[in-house]
Amino acid sequence: MSKPRVHRLLAADGRCFDVAIDHGFFGEDRFLTGIENAAAAIETVVAAGPDAVQLSVGQAPLLQNRPGSKPALVLRVDVANVYGAELPERLFSHLIEGAVEHAVRLDAAAMCVNLFDLEGAPEVREACVRNVSALVYEAERAGMPVMIEPLAMRRGGGGYGVHGDLSAIRPLVRQAVELGADIVKADPTDDIDLYHHVVQAAGDVPVLVRGGGRVSDAEILRRTAAVLERGASGIVYGRNVIQHDKPGAMTRALMSVVHHGTGPEEAAATLEAAS
Repeated sequence: MSKPRVHRLLAADGRCFDVAIDHGFFGEDRFLTGIENAAAAIETVVAAGPDAVQLSVGQAPLLQNRPGSKPALVLRVDVANVYGAELPERLFSHLIEGAVEHAVRLDAAAMCVNLFDLEGAPEVREACVRNVSALVYEAERAGMPVMIEPLAMRRGGGGYGVHGDLSAIRPLVRQAVELGADIVKADPTDDIDLYHHVVQAAGDVPVLVRGGGRVSDAEILRRTAAVLERGASGIVYGRNVIQHDKPGAMTRALMSVVHHGTGPEEAAATLEAAS
C-alpha cells in the first residue's frame, strides 16, 4: 500500500479507531439518535481524540474547518436506502457526484463506499460493483485511498439485518480486495473465534471491524478485544459511541483497547467511573 494518506488514518502501531458520524446521510429518523445536533456530537468525539471521524460531504466541514490538529477525515461517498425497518418498493445504492474531487477538496484521508450483498436484491450488489469500480479508478489517479464496506445482509422482520456467517462475510471481503480496496470495513462474524479467516481473506489489506447496532458496553468492549486478537487492524463504530450516555468516555475507552491492549474488563471499569 503506497498511498501516503493511509498513514494519516492508521496510527504508528498500524491500528485505527474511526468513529462514524455519517448516519444522517441515509435518511432514517432512528439513525439521528445521539447526533440530532451534528456539530455538538462531532465536538464531543473530536475532543476524545479518535484516529478518524467518518462524515458525509455536507457535514465534513464541521471537522475540517476546525483549526489545529484533529482526527483524520473518512468521507462517506455513497448513499443507500436499505436500512429501514420496512423496506421501500425500490432499493438503491448511489455514488455521489464528483466523489474524489470532494475528498481531495476536503483533505480526506480516505473515502468509504459500500459493497452490499442483500438477500433477494442482486441489482443492488451490481450497482455497488459499478460504484466501487468507478471510484477505485478515479481514486487511484488522485492517490486517494478507498475503504470498501462489504455488507452481507438478509431479510428479517420488515427489513434487513446483518448476515454474520463466515460464509457470507469472507467472500464479500475478498471481492472488496479484488476490486481494489486499500482498507476494508467488515462486519464481525457471529462466531468471533473465526474472524482470523476474514483477516486472512483480506491479505495485506487492513481490516477495520464495523460496530453495527447498539449493544451493551461489555459486549462491544469484549468484541473489540477479540477481533484485534484475531488480526483486525481496528474498528469503525458509530451508534455504540454516539448513542452512548458518555460518548467521549466510550471513545477514550475504545482507543485504549485498540492502541494500548487494555482488557475489556479494565476498560469497562474506567468507562463506568468516567464523569
